[in-house]
Amino acid sequence: MTLQAVLGRAASRLESTAAGIALSLAACAVLFAGDAHATEAQAAAPPPIARAAGDGPPLWVIRDADSTIYLYGTVHMLKPGTAWGSDKVDAAFDSASDLWLEIADPNDQSELGPLIRQYGVQPGQPLSSWLTPEEKTALDAAVRATGMEPAQIDPFRPWFAALMIATGPLTVAGFDPALGVELNLRARAVEAGKPIHGLETVGQQMRGLALMSDDNQKVYLRHYLKTWNAVAGDLDRLVAGWIAGDETALAEFALENGRAISEETHQTFLARRNADWAGQIETLLKGSGVSFIAVGAGHLAGDDSVQEMLAARGVTVTRE
Repeated sequence: MTLQAVLGRAASRLESTAAGIALSLAACAVLFAGDAHATEAQAAAPPPIARAAGDGPPLWVIRDADSTIYLYGTVHMLKPGTAWGSDKVDAAFDSASDLWLEIADPNDQSELGPLIRQYGVQPGQPLSSWLTPEEKTALDAAVRATGMEPAQIDPFRPWFAALMIATGPLTVAGFDPALGVELNLRARAVEAGKPIHGLETVGQQMRGLALMSDDNQKVYLRHYLKTWNAVAGDLDRLVAGWIAGDETALAEFALENGRAISEETHQTFLARRNADWAGQIETLLKGSGVSFIAVGAGHLAGDDSVQEMLAARGVTVTRE
């Protein structure tokens, strides 16, 4: 397989799941998994979602004299039949005049191919040159679990290779990006004629990862070489905690897949982006009306969450 073909395959994996890179480090792999592509026609007919037991996933709200903003944490990839629906979230969504996602349209991947070529490949420095012999052995096993051969992934930079090797176990375990929460909400917004906005672009997300230091890219890759075969179980636990509304479980997942790996990982995937989004939300509050914002659940849990960033700006966020 030529490098061009490998890059094409990598791009196809990224196509429908770029709706939020930083749920956490492991959920970053969720974003980049799978080949499903949600067309606009599919978006107009969202599948029914089974109702969660109890209150379901947590929902937060910000209110002032003339504005209401709902914050809802999502999971970007789910198994068929996952029961996450709730009357509370439906009522909040239906009351909103517009929807905000991490990326407005995950179907628009016009930036992706050039970005992969610019940031995902490093001619003259193969991936194997970054690793010890023991790590190369681990890489071979991880790569083969994705259905690729080690030689095919060798041109990739460490950050991009890490995303690729973490996706195989998730799809094998039955997680499907086409069932992700954002795609369902986006389809409902399209059907209802609600405007859809993005907090950032695919290019911003990709550059944030690609511009990590070389040292942290190696830390990032080595983390996945040790944990790629555990990511499916980790995501199962995240989904269970999310559905149960367990903020502690969500915060632990965010910690384990961010700051516990490295401070730079935490800043790249969560803190800097949360600060930017908090600023956008503060600006949105200066207007009026009702908005519904849906971002990866890890952004709304633990240290440096969007809620903490808003509190530092004097904005009160309460759980519904």
